[in-house]
Formats: sequence, structure tokens, C-alpha cells
Amino acid sequence: MRKKHLAVCMLAAWALLVIGFMILARRLDLEVYFVLWLIGILIVVELASDHFATPPYLRAQKYIIAAGVLLFGAIVARKIMEILAR
Repeated sequence: MRKKHLAVCMLAAWALLVIGFMILARRLDLEVYFVLWLIGILIVVELASDHFATPPYLRAQKYIIAAGVLLFGAIVARKIMEILAR
């Protein structure tokens, strides 16, 4: 199996595992899911990347990761503002 397909399968398995645990805990939270998905994609991209050559599909992933990190920053800023408003 190529690294590209393995990376997609691993990310899908991680996302389903997170959803499964959230359902078992009876706590579906989109922000928690997003943060755990972002951690999963960062790990998968790091494990799938080669230090000497970057495949084209991983170059495209950098834009998704950058958008995810920006969204994560917005979530953290909002949570801090909620704490400070108390």
C-alpha cells in the first residue's frame, strides 16, 4: 500500500476512534473533535513525510494544517476570553 493511501486510512481510523470515544462518553463537542483531528493529521503528516523529498500530496496538506492551526488559535483565544469574562 502506498504511503498516501496508508495516511488517509490512518487519519480516517483516528477520526472514527475519536468519534467512537465521544459517543461512548456521551459528550459530542465539535471543538474537542477538531483539536483531536488536528493532532491526528499533524502526526500522520509527520510520519508520512520524507525528510529529503516532499511528495505533492503532503505539500497540499500544509495549507490544511495552516488553516487548522489558525482555527485552533481562534478557539483558544475564544476560550481565554470566556475565562476572563467571568
